Amino acid sequence: MKNIFVLGGSGFVGAHVCEQLVRAGWQITVPTRRRRHAQGIQHLPGLTVLEMDVHDEAALTRAMSGHSAVLNLVAILHGDATAFARTHVQLAEKITRACAVNGVSQLVQISALGADPARAETAPSHYLRSKSAAEAVLVRASAAQAGLRVSVVRPSVIFGANDQFMNVFAKLQAIFPFIPLAGADARFQPVWVCDVAQAVVRVLDLPPAGSGVRIWELVGPDVLRLRDLVHMAGVFSGAGGGKGRPIVGLPMWAARIQAFVMELAPGAPVMSRDNLDSMRVDNVATPGMPGLAELGITPAALEPVARAYLGR
Repeated sequence: MKNIFVLGGSGFVGAHVCEQLVRAGWQITVPTRRRRHAQGIQHLPGLTVLEMDVHDEAALTRAMSGHSAVLNLVAILHGDATAFARTHVQLAEKITRACAVNGVSQLVQISALGADPARAETAPSHYLRSKSAAEAVLVRASAAQAGLRVSVVRPSVIFGANDQFMNVFAKLQAIFPFIPLAGADARFQPVWVCDVAQAVVRVLDLPPAGSGVRIWELVGPDVLRLRDLVHMAGVFSGAGGGKGRPIVGLPMWAARIQAFVMELAPGAPVMSRDNLDSMRVDNVATPGMPGLAELGITPAALEPVARAYLGR
Protein backbone atom coordinates (compact mmCIF):
# COMPACT_ATOMS: atom_id res chain seq x y z
CA MET A 1 0.00 0.00 0.00
CA LYS A 2 1.24 3.50 -0.87
CA ASN A 3 1.24 5.67 2.26
CA ILE A 4 2.32 9.29 2.11
CA PHE A 5 2.77 11.94 4.80
CA VAL A 6 1.89 15.36 3.33
CA LEU A 7 3.05 18.45 5.21
CA GLY A 8 1.15 21.53 4.05
CA GLY A 9 -1.60 19.41 2.54
CA SER A 10 -4.38 21.73 3.69
CA GLY A 11 -3.13 24.74 1.71
CA PHE A 12 -4.04 25.97 -1.78
CA VAL A 13 -1.54 23.75 -3.61
CA GLY A 14 -1.70 20.97 -1.04
CA ALA A 15 -5.44 20.46 -1.46
CA HIS A 16 -5.04 19.94 -5.21
CA VAL A 17 -2.12 17.58 -4.65
CA CYS A 18 -4.12 15.53 -2.14
CA GLU A 19 -6.99 15.16 -4.62
CA GLN A 20 -4.58 13.86 -7.26
CA LEU A 21 -2.89 11.52 -4.78
CA VAL A 22 -6.23 9.99 -3.81
CA ARG A 23 -7.03 9.36 -7.47
CA ALA A 24 -3.63 7.69 -7.86
CA GLY A 25 -4.37 5.28 -5.00
CA TRP A 26 -2.32 6.82 -2.17
CA GLN A 27 -3.31 6.67 1.50
CA ILE A 28 -2.61 10.14 2.90
CA THR A 29 -1.86 11.61 6.31
CA VAL A 30 -2.04 15.40 6.56
CA PRO A 31 -0.72 17.00 9.76
CA THR A 32 -2.13 20.41 10.62
CA ARG A 33 -1.98 22.67 13.66
CA ARG A 34 -5.76 23.14 13.62
CA ARG A 35 -8.13 20.48 12.27
CA ARG A 36 -10.48 23.15 10.93
CA HIS A 37 -7.74 24.27 8.52
CA ALA A 38 -8.19 20.97 6.70
CA GLN A 39 -11.96 21.15 6.22
CA GLY A 40 -11.55 21.36 2.46
CA ILE A 41 -9.84 17.96 2.20
CA GLN A 42 -11.33 15.95 5.07
CA HIS A 43 -13.92 14.43 2.74
CA LEU A 44 -11.28 12.74 0.55
CA PRO A 45 -11.33 8.93 0.88
CA GLY A 46 -8.20 7.44 2.38
CA LEU A 47 -7.08 10.76 3.90
CA THR A 48 -6.43 11.17 7.61
CA VAL A 49 -6.06 14.58 9.26
CA LEU A 50 -3.71 14.65 12.22
CA GLU A 51 -3.77 17.65 14.56
CA MET A 52 -0.17 18.41 15.55
CA ASP A 53 2.67 20.89 15.33
CA VAL A 54 4.98 19.80 12.51
CA HIS A 55 7.83 21.81 14.07
CA ASP A 56 7.78 19.49 17.10
CA GLU A 57 10.43 17.04 15.91
CA ALA A 58 9.54 14.26 18.33
CA ALA A 59 5.87 14.41 17.34
CA LEU A 60 6.80 14.64 13.67
CA THR A 61 8.99 11.55 13.90
CA ARG A 62 6.26 9.54 15.63
CA ALA A 63 3.60 10.63 13.16
CA MET A 64 5.72 9.73 10.13
CA SER A 65 5.98 6.08 11.20
CA GLY A 66 4.54 3.65 8.65
CA HIS A 67 4.77 5.98 5.65
CA SER A 68 6.82 5.11 2.59
CA ALA A 69 6.86 8.65 1.19
CA VAL A 70 6.88 12.22 2.49
CA LEU A 71 5.86 15.38 0.65
CA ASN A 72 6.71 18.81 2.05
CA LEU A 73 4.67 21.78 0.82
CA VAL A 74 5.14 24.00 3.88
CA ALA A 75 6.30 27.49 2.92
CA ILE A 76 5.88 31.18 3.73
CA LEU A 77 6.23 34.23 1.49
CA HIS A 78 6.65 36.88 4.18
CA GLY A 79 8.65 37.22 7.37
CA ASP A 80 12.10 37.97 8.70
CA ALA A 81 15.24 35.87 8.37
CA THR A 82 14.38 33.89 11.52
CA ALA A 83 10.90 32.98 10.27
CA PHE A 84 12.19 31.90 6.86
CA ALA A 85 14.95 29.81 8.43
CA ARG A 86 12.51 28.08 10.82
CA THR A 87 9.89 27.35 8.17
CA HIS A 88 12.10 26.35 5.26
CA VAL A 89 15.49 25.24 6.56
CA GLN A 90 14.99 23.93 10.08
CA LEU A 91 11.80 22.09 9.12
CA ALA A 92 13.65 20.42 6.22
CA GLU A 93 16.32 19.28 8.68
CA LYS A 94 13.68 17.81 11.01
CA ILE A 95 11.94 16.07 8.11
CA THR A 96 15.11 14.43 6.83
CA ARG A 97 16.02 13.20 10.31
CA ALA A 98 12.50 11.81 10.77
CA CYS A 99 12.78 10.09 7.38
CA ALA A 100 16.00 8.42 8.52
CA VAL A 101 14.45 7.15 11.76
CA ASN A 102 11.38 5.76 9.97
CA GLY A 103 13.10 4.31 6.92
CA VAL A 104 11.11 6.50 4.51
CA SER A 105 12.08 5.62 0.94
CA GLN A 106 11.01 8.78 -0.89
CA LEU A 107 10.96 12.50 -0.08
CA VAL A 108 9.58 15.19 -2.38
CA GLN A 109 10.14 18.85 -1.56
CA ILE A 110 8.18 21.70 -3.15
CA SER A 111 10.79 24.41 -3.52
CA ALA A 112 10.71 27.51 -5.74
CA LEU A 113 11.98 28.60 -9.12
CA GLY A 114 15.18 30.54 -8.51
CA ALA A 115 16.33 28.37 -5.60
CA ASP A 116 19.80 26.89 -5.90
CA PRO A 117 21.67 25.07 -3.11
CA ALA A 118 24.92 26.57 -4.40
CA ARG A 119 23.51 30.08 -3.78
CA ALA A 120 22.19 29.64 -0.26
CA GLU A 121 24.34 32.55 0.94
CA THR A 122 24.17 34.84 -2.09
CA ALA A 123 20.57 34.73 -3.35
CA PRO A 124 18.99 38.21 -3.24
CA SER A 125 16.17 37.60 -0.73
CA HIS A 126 15.49 35.83 2.55
CA TYR A 127 12.93 33.72 0.69
CA LEU A 128 15.32 32.48 -1.98
CA ARG A 129 18.23 32.06 0.43
CA SER A 130 16.12 29.92 2.76
CA LYS A 131 14.63 27.89 -0.11
CA SER A 132 18.16 27.33 -1.42
CA ALA A 133 19.44 26.35 2.02
CA ALA A 134 16.55 23.88 2.38
CA GLU A 135 17.58 22.25 -0.89
CA ALA A 136 21.15 22.02 0.42
CA VAL A 137 19.76 20.12 3.43
CA LEU A 138 18.15 17.63 1.03
CA VAL A 139 21.35 17.21 -0.96
CA ARG A 140 23.19 16.27 2.23
CA ALA A 141 20.40 13.91 3.31
CA SER A 142 20.39 12.21 -0.09
CA ALA A 143 24.12 11.59 0.18
CA ALA A 144 23.93 10.34 3.78
CA GLN A 145 20.78 8.17 3.55
CA ALA A 146 21.31 5.46 0.95
CA GLY A 147 17.70 4.30 1.05
CA LEU A 148 16.14 7.74 0.59
CA ARG A 149 15.20 8.97 -2.89
CA VAL A 150 14.90 12.77 -2.93
CA SER A 151 13.13 14.89 -5.55
CA VAL A 152 12.82 18.68 -5.65
CA VAL A 153 10.00 20.41 -7.52
CA ARG A 154 10.54 24.10 -8.33
CA PRO A 155 7.36 25.77 -9.59
CA SER A 156 7.07 29.30 -10.86
CA VAL A 157 4.27 31.39 -9.38
CA ILE A 158 1.15 29.21 -9.23
CA PHE A 159 -2.28 30.28 -10.45
CA GLY A 160 -5.71 28.69 -10.18
CA ALA A 161 -9.16 29.20 -8.71
CA ASN A 162 -8.87 30.57 -5.14
CA ASP A 163 -5.21 31.51 -5.64
CA GLN A 164 -3.62 34.42 -3.80
CA PHE A 165 -2.07 35.73 -7.00
CA MET A 166 -4.40 36.65 -9.87
CA ASN A 167 -7.35 36.95 -7.47
CA VAL A 168 -5.49 39.56 -5.41
CA PHE A 169 -4.77 41.67 -8.48
CA ALA A 170 -8.41 41.41 -9.54
CA LYS A 171 -9.70 42.48 -6.11
CA LEU A 172 -7.36 45.48 -6.02
CA GLN A 173 -8.70 46.65 -9.38
CA ALA A 174 -12.26 46.33 -8.12
CA ILE A 175 -11.36 48.93 -5.47
CA PHE A 176 -8.76 51.33 -6.88
CA PRO A 177 -8.94 53.49 -10.03
CA PHE A 178 -5.30 52.78 -10.90
CA ILE A 179 -2.58 50.42 -9.68
CA PRO A 180 0.85 51.72 -8.59
CA LEU A 181 2.93 48.60 -9.18
CA ALA A 182 6.28 47.65 -7.69
CA GLY A 183 8.44 45.31 -9.77
CA ALA A 184 6.25 45.91 -12.81
CA ASP A 185 8.77 44.51 -15.28
CA ALA A 186 9.73 41.39 -13.31
CA ARG A 187 9.26 38.29 -15.45
CA PHE A 188 7.29 35.18 -14.47
CA GLN A 189 6.28 31.92 -16.14
CA PRO A 190 3.07 31.11 -14.23
CA VAL A 191 2.04 27.47 -13.87
CA TRP A 192 -1.45 26.07 -13.25
CA VAL A 193 -1.99 24.47 -9.85
CA CYS A 194 -3.54 21.35 -11.40
CA ASP A 195 -0.42 20.84 -13.53
CA VAL A 196 1.74 21.15 -10.42
CA ALA A 197 -0.42 18.61 -8.54
CA GLN A 198 -0.29 16.14 -11.41
CA ALA A 199 3.48 16.60 -11.69
CA VAL A 200 3.99 15.78 -8.00
CA VAL A 201 2.08 12.51 -8.39
CA ARG A 202 4.10 11.55 -11.45
CA VAL A 203 7.38 12.35 -9.73
CA LEU A 204 6.36 10.07 -6.86
CA ASP A 205 5.57 7.27 -9.30
CA LEU A 206 8.85 7.49 -11.22
CA PRO A 207 11.22 4.51 -10.91
CA PRO A 208 14.54 5.11 -9.13
CA ALA A 209 17.19 6.67 -11.35
CA GLY A 210 20.60 6.60 -9.73
CA SER A 211 21.82 8.62 -6.79
CA GLY A 212 21.51 12.31 -6.03
CA VAL A 213 18.62 14.75 -5.94
CA ARG A 214 16.36 14.96 -8.99
CA ILE A 215 15.11 18.47 -9.78
CA TRP A 216 12.07 19.49 -11.83
CA GLU A 217 11.24 23.07 -12.85
CA LEU A 218 7.51 23.53 -13.39
CA VAL A 219 6.43 26.42 -15.57
CA GLY A 220 3.64 27.36 -17.92
CA PRO A 221 4.04 28.08 -21.63
CA ASP A 222 4.09 31.90 -21.36
CA VAL A 223 6.67 34.33 -19.97
CA LEU A 224 4.87 37.45 -18.74
CA ARG A 225 5.84 40.63 -16.95
CA LEU A 226 4.12 41.41 -13.66
CA ARG A 227 2.39 44.41 -15.27
CA ASP A 228 0.96 42.06 -17.94
CA LEU A 229 -0.38 39.71 -15.29
CA VAL A 230 -2.00 42.54 -13.33
CA HIS A 231 -3.57 43.88 -16.52
CA MET A 232 -4.93 40.44 -17.42
CA ALA A 233 -6.43 40.05 -13.94
CA GLY A 234 -8.27 43.34 -14.36
CA VAL A 235 -9.55 42.52 -17.83
CA PHE A 236 -10.68 39.00 -16.98
CA SER A 237 -12.52 40.15 -13.84
CA GLY A 238 -14.27 43.00 -15.64
CA ALA A 239 -12.55 45.89 -13.83
CA GLY A 240 -12.71 49.25 -15.55
CA GLY A 241 -15.48 48.13 -17.85
CA GLY A 242 -13.47 45.12 -18.93
CA LYS A 243 -10.37 47.14 -19.82
CA GLY A 244 -8.58 46.80 -16.49
CA ARG A 245 -7.16 49.70 -14.50
CA PRO A 246 -4.20 51.86 -15.55
CA ILE A 247 -0.95 50.44 -14.19
CA VAL A 248 1.82 52.77 -13.04
CA GLY A 249 5.19 51.08 -12.69
CA LEU A 250 7.11 52.42 -9.69
CA PRO A 251 10.84 53.16 -9.60
CA MET A 252 12.70 51.01 -7.09
CA TRP A 253 12.97 53.72 -4.41
CA ALA A 254 9.20 54.26 -4.49
CA ALA A 255 8.55 50.51 -4.72
CA ARG A 256 10.50 49.89 -1.52
CA ILE A 257 8.58 52.62 0.31
CA GLN A 258 5.30 51.12 -0.89
CA ALA A 259 6.37 47.63 0.20
CA PHE A 260 7.45 48.89 3.62
CA VAL A 261 4.08 50.56 4.18
CA MET A 262 2.30 47.35 3.10
CA GLU A 263 4.35 45.36 5.61
CA LEU A 264 2.95 47.56 8.41
CA ALA A 265 -0.67 46.76 7.52
CA PRO A 266 -2.41 43.89 9.38
CA GLY A 267 -2.42 40.50 7.69
CA ALA A 268 -0.16 39.20 4.94
CA PRO A 269 1.11 42.07 2.76
CA VAL A 270 0.36 42.15 -0.96
CA MET A 271 4.02 43.03 -1.50
CA SER A 272 7.03 43.08 0.83
CA ARG A 273 10.60 44.30 0.45
CA ASP A 274 11.73 40.69 0.44
CA ASN A 275 9.34 39.98 -2.45
CA LEU A 276 10.98 42.83 -4.35
CA ASP A 277 14.38 41.34 -3.67
CA SER A 278 13.19 37.97 -4.98
CA MET A 279 11.99 39.61 -8.19
CA ARG A 280 15.54 40.65 -8.99
CA VAL A 281 15.84 37.09 -10.33
CA ASP A 282 13.58 36.27 -13.30
CA ASN A 283 11.04 33.64 -12.28
CA VAL A 284 11.43 31.63 -15.49
CA ALA A 285 12.68 28.16 -16.36
CA THR A 286 16.37 27.37 -16.64
CA PRO A 287 17.25 26.15 -20.16
CA GLY A 288 17.83 22.41 -20.23
CA MET A 289 16.16 21.63 -16.88
CA PRO A 290 13.51 18.87 -16.90
CA GLY A 291 9.97 19.98 -16.30
CA LEU A 292 6.35 19.24 -17.15
CA ALA A 293 7.10 17.97 -20.65
CA GLU A 294 9.48 15.32 -19.30
CA LEU A 295 6.69 14.19 -16.97
CA GLY A 296 4.28 13.83 -19.89
CA ILE A 297 2.24 16.93 -19.02
CA THR A 298 1.30 19.67 -21.48
CA PRO A 299 1.22 22.89 -19.42
CA ALA A 300 -1.96 24.94 -19.46
CA ALA A 301 -1.79 28.56 -20.57
CA LEU A 302 -2.81 31.14 -18.00
CA GLU A 303 -5.34 33.09 -20.09
CA PRO A 304 -8.17 30.55 -20.58
CA VAL A 305 -7.92 29.21 -17.04
CA ALA A 306 -7.71 32.60 -15.31
CA ARG A 307 -10.39 34.11 -17.54
CA ALA A 308 -12.78 31.35 -16.42
CA TYR A 309 -12.30 31.67 -12.66
CA LEU A 310 -11.86 35.45 -12.50
CA GLY A 311 -14.90 35.95 -14.72
CA ARG A 312 -17.04 34.23 -12.10
